[in-house]
Amino acid sequence: MEKARPLILVSNDDGITAPGIRTLVRVAMRVGEVVVVAPDGPQSGMGHAITIGNTLRLDKSIAFDDLGVESYECSGTPADCVKLAKHHVLKDRRPDLVVSGINHGSNSSISVLYSGTMSAAIEAAIEGLPAIGFSLCDYGHEADFSHTEEFVEKIIRQALENEIPENTALNVNFPKKSEEPIKGIKVCRQAHAKWQEEFDERLDPRNRKYFWMTGSFVNFDKGEDTDEWAIVNNYASIVPCQFDMTAHHAIVHLNNQWEF
Repeated sequence: MEKARPLILVSNDDGITAPGIRTLVRVAMRVGEVVVVAPDGPQSGMGHAITIGNTLRLDKSIAFDDLGVESYECSGTPADCVKLAKHHVLKDRRPDLVVSGINHGSNSSISVLYSGTMSAAIEAAIEGLPAIGFSLCDYGHEADFSHTEEFVEKIIRQALENEIPENTALNVNFPKKSEEPIKGIKVCRQAHAKWQEEFDERLDPRNRKYFWMTGSFVNFDKGEDTDEWAIVNNYASIVPCQFDMTAHHAIVHLNNQWEF
């Protein structure tokens, strides 16, 4: 009997019509059976938000009918999409892998905390499902994803063949397309970096004050084993992420230095 193809659930945060998710779906189709559950509109920067106390809508989508892929659009967040996919769309079918992206823009270093793309992957990991978030360091809607395809396929196949450690989601970032091809893949740690925000105070047409967040990205980390170093040096980066946010090194300090 022919072995069943692996079941791959695809989601994202840029919305079901974004070019990045279409690239990811096409690549995932080379490897397995694909089902898409993605937001019906942009959900970037939503982090791990979920919809509570409000309605969630889930509708059949025609976004991938030309590829013959079953797809659904959800009114909620990326984390909502994964929850609904697992408990409603797929029901008793367990995905062999959950992939999210390909995001339009970097999700390296501290951006992983704000990322809707990675929240879908992390939610899958919480549900006990192997998961990967893919991002391209190009914020343009017309970004070229073609140079990532062979690496996306390779990473998906490796995840299915060799497994992802339990309670872990992989955060994969690709450099923007350039004349130089991607050199390879580096397994990295998350760089110590942050966004240095500024808030521009403005007036709307009714003369009411509002704020527009701006700022710049600052990398404090000079290590050559980080995701930021890999991307700057034209490598794809893979950072294994966990949802246990316990600062284990601080437990001893609190127990020894604080008085309760």
